[in-house]
Amino acid sequence: MIIQHKKNSKTICLFFLFLLMNVAGYCQAPVNLKCEHLVDPLGIDVPEPRLSWQLNGSGHNVAQTAYQIEIATDANALTQGKATVWNTGKVLSDAILVSYKGMTLQSFTTYFWRVKVWDENGKMRISKIQRFETAMMQSSDWKGSWISDSHDKNYKPAPYFRKEITTTKMIKEARVYVTAGGLYEFYVNGKKAGNRMLDPMFTKYDSRNLYATLDITADLQKGKNAFCILLGNGWYNHQSTAVWHFDKTIWRNRPRCLVNIRITYADNSTETIVTDESWKTADSPVIFNSIYTGEHYDARKEIANWNKPDFNDSNWNKAIVVKAPSSKLVSQQLHPIKVVAELKPTKINRVNDTLTVFSFPRNIAGTVRFSIKNAVAGTVFRIKHAERLYKNGIVDLSNIDLHYRPTDNSDPFQTDIFIVKGNDKESFSPKFNYKGFQFVEVTSSRPFKLKYDCILALEMHSDVPAIGKIKTSNSVFNKIWEATNSSYLANLFGYPTDCPQREKNGWTGDAHTNIETGLYNFDGITIYEKWLADHQDEQQPDGGISNIVPNPGAFGYEFATGPDWTSSIAIIPRKIYEFYGDASLLTKIYPNIKKYVDLIDKKYPGGITDWGLGDWVPVKTVSSKPLTSTMYYYTDVMILAKTAKLLGNTSDAEHYFKLGEKIKTAFNKEFFNSTTSLYCSGTQTELSGPLYWGLVPDEFKQKVADNLYKKVQETNFHLDVGLLGTKSLLNALSENGYADAAYKIASQEDFPSWGYWIKNGATTLFENWPLNVEKNDASMNHIMFGEIGAWMYKGLGGIFPDENQPGFKHIILKPNFVKDLTYFESEHSSPYGKIVSNWKKENKEILYNVVVPPNSSASFYLEKDKTFSCNSKDINIINEGLYKVIHLKSGSYSFKINQE
Repeated sequence: MIIQHKKNSKTICLFFLFLLMNVAGYCQAPVNLKCEHLVDPLGIDVPEPRLSWQLNGSGHNVAQTAYQIEIATDANALTQGKATVWNTGKVLSDAILVSYKGMTLQSFTTYFWRVKVWDENGKMRISKIQRFETAMMQSSDWKGSWISDSHDKNYKPAPYFRKEITTTKMIKEARVYVTAGGLYEFYVNGKKAGNRMLDPMFTKYDSRNLYATLDITADLQKGKNAFCILLGNGWYNHQSTAVWHFDKTIWRNRPRCLVNIRITYADNSTETIVTDESWKTADSPVIFNSIYTGEHYDARKEIANWNKPDFNDSNWNKAIVVKAPSSKLVSQQLHPIKVVAELKPTKINRVNDTLTVFSFPRNIAGTVRFSIKNAVAGTVFRIKHAERLYKNGIVDLSNIDLHYRPTDNSDPFQTDIFIVKGNDKESFSPKFNYKGFQFVEVTSSRPFKLKYDCILALEMHSDVPAIGKIKTSNSVFNKIWEATNSSYLANLFGYPTDCPQREKNGWTGDAHTNIETGLYNFDGITIYEKWLADHQDEQQPDGGISNIVPNPGAFGYEFATGPDWTSSIAIIPRKIYEFYGDASLLTKIYPNIKKYVDLIDKKYPGGITDWGLGDWVPVKTVSSKPLTSTMYYYTDVMILAKTAKLLGNTSDAEHYFKLGEKIKTAFNKEFFNSTTSLYCSGTQTELSGPLYWGLVPDEFKQKVADNLYKKVQETNFHLDVGLLGTKSLLNALSENGYADAAYKIASQEDFPSWGYWIKNGATTLFENWPLNVEKNDASMNHIMFGEIGAWMYKGLGGIFPDENQPGFKHIILKPNFVKDLTYFESEHSSPYGKIVSNWKKENKEILYNVVVPPNSSASFYLEKDKTFSCNSKDINIINEGLYKVIHLKSGSYSFKINQE
């Protein structure tokens, strides 16, 4: 056709080039360059930051054979090949994650970097130039003092602080380095710096504090500049009372901050403005704030222009120098909390002339923006947030206020209070709080007609990039996936939480159970690395771990600290390694895992432990706690043994592999009946758990799986598990020949099931399977039963990382073409690029489409009795047990599989 059209020789060349690219593979410039798993980060303070990239190419077998990293402090010099800071030279390697090994990084310096790669044909490609910027590389870089006001921790109004300077030089760039005990909002010349919310992230404040680096260059001006900060309580000064005892923490104190403002002028001279006694302070209109309950704002107390130049602060008090919460300051290198969406109300119900209820399209974590006109001065608006309504239409908090223990009525739960000053237009939005809600009830102290446009719901969470996608022929199933992701994000606020309303706690069991759901769908490594550092801070001298992290000190070590819950210290670093191919976190946490495992070994030398919480919130049947606790103990030991081997610690590896075998032997002796092939009484959890976690002897695996299938038949393919069983049930079935049964359970729409929630209007996952649990365990936005989100990728899409070639360097593909779906689509953006595993049924064939990203490979497992054809001959087939294993290089593949 090309020749007949006689376009020109250039067209013919392009056509054949296209064919060559798709047959032989074609590599383009490297993309997605990251430093410390972030794009162009500010404020790096690690001496050897991790650098990563992806190949960008099409066709089959696109691979990297070598790389070269070049770094300089001058971008123009770098384009000329002058890598004055680090030049690796050409390194023969397919690695796409490399730790910096160049000259010692200097504080307050911008580094420009690029990477060259050579493909399988020896062709070299060069990336665009990216950057990273250092902050405080040594603790001595910090100047100035921590400051606060003169009030004690029980004083309620939030404090303002301000400092004004005059600059005479032209400004080149400016950064503010800010940390706080509590929360802060920083302002420059009347404008808030950045769009972060609830900064800094929650830590064990007496062990470690996080600081942020903000670019304020565009906010400064030649002449007068005002630097101002508003401090909130956060978790540092928790004034609300609840069963968690955050009001009794060791660290609790009046909010305080440390600020360094570093200005670089056009002549390259620098000036640093620091917090000290020269800053002035006054009370703000935020008359009370609690991250747990709400925020109270009295607009009559507003101070006009307080954060702008030329404000007269002569009647303000001097700040006082105070003690630092801890001696350890660490840069906050993680995706920050942001407002990610604004939701308009879908319904308004004016119950009477002082009470109006607004309904929003879905259950979220966040807050509201409330705007009104022409209200009488002193009118009090109470803005109450809830997940459900009473029959009379007003909001119902009875499902989420169980653990709240107010000492008086001045701090209502999930309620903001706004007192107006009487202007034509007024607006209020909390700065230091978030809630979980779908309905908002506004009551006014005098009659006032509210309209649709007076309120917006502001959805908030850690702004982690989405990297996964699921779509199926079952619309309810699609909504389950969406609801799972919504609950996951609603519980991500710098650390993984259980619910965004009644607790906001970092429950360890909820988090490790749902780690894969998070990692298949979102790029969350930065959040988990921060949270595992919290684990290190919380670990007790004997090796014990709190059940909630961070921990208030007065709660968390009494119960649920056994391995079934606190295996987060081992499981999460291991999964990060498998999904990212980055061993950094495992390496850091290795001593902590070892200390925890050694504690259990000391307490339970026989290998069987009953230390733990058990299969929390089961549908009906209670499973053996010793079985589930020992199961997770074994899991931790095997992770520890594998990590020791990975790190080259052969003596530790030998010791813990032996301990693992000891536990496995004791486990089967204690709980397994080889005659019946049942564990304990044979509940769904007791059968699926040992299968999923690798405790069943090989010769009995199929018999145990068959018994599990019989057990789910007894419930007509419905769940009868708690939290731990939810993790194992679907996986144990789909990985042992019963994928159709797993899908039946996962797609049920009557009680108990995920679909039952969806059919009854849920947009998030619940804490309990019944819809109306009285007074207990009834949150409507919990992630604890969220493993189904990961199972969709595994049990249906068949996408698994290979622990021997982690980070999806090698992809294991074991899709299950279940009977009750006509098509299934899944995508996951791995460190190497996008993985696609899509299938659909057409006549008597299954059309299976696969994308293997550049520089990686895959093995597609297909039952031996299936015949197929493929669009590519560039495959290799090996028989392995019950499967044909089809080895794939990078590229796109289309298979036609005979269903008969």
